[in-house]
Amino acid sequence: MINFKKSLILFLLLALPAGAFAQDDLMNQLEEDWDEDKTETIAAFKGLKIVNFESTKLADKGDFYFIVAHRFGSVEKGFDNLFGLDNAVTKLSFVYAPWEGFNVGFGRSSYRKMYGFNLKYRLFQQKENGFPLTVVGYNLLTIDTQFNELSLPNLEFNDRLSYVAQLLISRKINSKLSLQLAPSLLHENTVFFTPQENTQFILGIGGRHKISKRMSLNADYGWHMNRAEDSPFKNSLSVGVDIETGGHVFQLHFTNAQPMFENGFLANGNGDWQDGRFFFGFNLSRVF
Repeated sequence: MINFKKSLILFLLLALPAGAFAQDDLMNQLEEDWDEDKTETIAAFKGLKIVNFESTKLADKGDFYFIVAHRFGSVEKGFDNLFGLDNAVTKLSFVYAPWEGFNVGFGRSSYRKMYGFNLKYRLFQQKENGFPLTVVGYNLLTIDTQFNELSLPNLEFNDRLSYVAQLLISRKINSKLSLQLAPSLLHENTVFFTPQENTQFILGIGGRHKISKRMSLNADYGWHMNRAEDSPFKNSLSVGVDIETGGHVFQLHFTNAQPMFENGFLANGNGDWQDGRFFFGFNLSRVF
């Protein structure tokens, strides 16, 4: 068992840059208000997520997002479970921007009855004739409430915790194409597959290609770099469509990872495209 104080220190170390960078970014934006030569800011994505991975888009200052996400069961059983509709996993999330370039979020997923708390903060912004990339930091703490003393006889609260730190790096290539890299660090205090190391490294890649004024094709992939041999889990691969409808961004997609928190789809993707075990799902966000 890992000491709770050590886990808390680990999360604080991962999240520590958030406040400093967010404040620096806010000061930079205030200074830009006085810069007569400032260049146009470029947004690479319309949704807060690409599919599973967070995008470099943040909620604007004062905005409050309510997000409903579903991942249905595997489509491989066909009509027996109505192509997965009988086995839905639901996640409800809330995101708020107390100031520009800084978001706080909270969510609850029915998958393993998991709760999550996250910070998302902009470090650099792509600008026309200026900095070529948008860089965003993301930190997540999750609590798995489904663990019990039957599965873990010496269960402690600390065993329920997982931590994620990501650096999201995107570039809008042109008016239609945006690409993103997402180097990710995941630490699980309790792993599902015993030989797996607690600390794991994943490289995420994703992109968006606009196909009409209000629609785009999206995809993302997570390459797990130190997955244990013989692990039953797979790298997450997701493809889908974004549809913009006024205050909504409606995302329809297929993925081989049913979990929706990062520690789930990065490490424990439970489907396999080759075997037909993948899941239909959607993300629906509403901003207030």
